[in-house]
Amino acid sequence: MALVPVWTMAVLAGTMIVKHYIADFVLQTDWMARGKEQEHGWFLPLAAHVSCHALATLGVALVVAPRLWWLALVDLAIHFCVDRAKSVVSRRTRWNPGQVQFWWLLGFDQMLHALTDLGLAACFLSL
Repeated sequence: MALVPVWTMAVLAGTMIVKHYIADFVLQTDWMARGKEQEHGWFLPLAAHVSCHALATLGVALVVAPRLWWLALVDLAIHFCVDRAKSVVSRRTRWNPGQVQFWWLLGFDQMLHALTDLGLAACFLSL
């Protein structure tokens, strides 16, 4: 495995984090945000949301390493599982913003997404 300069990894990791912010907050509609949290009818809103992530990751892949386009599908699958798990836990526990556990869960969710983005950045540079 070839080592890459630290700055290359830092820039790509930063790009993936910005990609996450745009897909998770800027592009996510109210329909996606509320719909993916529902007990029933959650699939389409969640699928639309994670598709934003996959398309953004595909954009990065096509610039950095086009042969790794399939990592967009990996991002889609991981993001789907993380967000669905968070929704299920949130609904079952009924934690609200006034409880510290709500923020722990939200932070854990975002940490998993950040680690995913870091892992994808490493894959782009090492596969």
